[in-house]
Amino acid sequence: MHKELERAINLRNEGKKEESNDLLLKLVKAFPADATIHYQCAWSYDVIGEESKAVPYYEKAIELGLSQDELEGALLGLGSTYRTLGEYEKSKQVFIKGIELFPSNKAIQIFYSMTLYNLKEYQSAMDLLLKCLIETTRDDEILSYQKAILFYADKLNDVWK
Repeated sequence: MHKELERAINLRNEGKKEESNDLLLKLVKAFPADATIHYQCAWSYDVIGEESKAVPYYEKAIELGLSQDELEGALLGLGSTYRTLGEYEKSKQVFIKGIELFPSNKAIQIFYSMTLYNLKEYQSAMDLLLKCLIETTRDDEILSYQKAILFYADKLNDVWK
């Protein structure tokens, strides 16, 4: 099983996405209780642009129990997939769980800010996005305005006269 899983991942990395997906589907049938295989299968559906088919595999992988690294990736993948399918509330709940479990993962926070935008929670989306920017940038010009950016991040609708 491990050799075939490795082969499927290598195929995906080589750009042979459909072939990888076909192999992963066979592995899911052969090992239906393996969380990692479900996770990789979900990922393969995302890669080939069939997001709606990825959802049940992400959900099953999470239900079966993943390693911390895989769970982190699966929560980001599932939340992002829900967002692309227009299921914004589901996306929001997945990202909230992801942020609770992995508070230092800025990618989860960035994708969550996109979901907040889709939910028309513009202030929260921009607040999170700006804070992530300041916490991760190395750009000296942006950093020179760090105090101002952080001050205004949650006050974008305020007007001073």
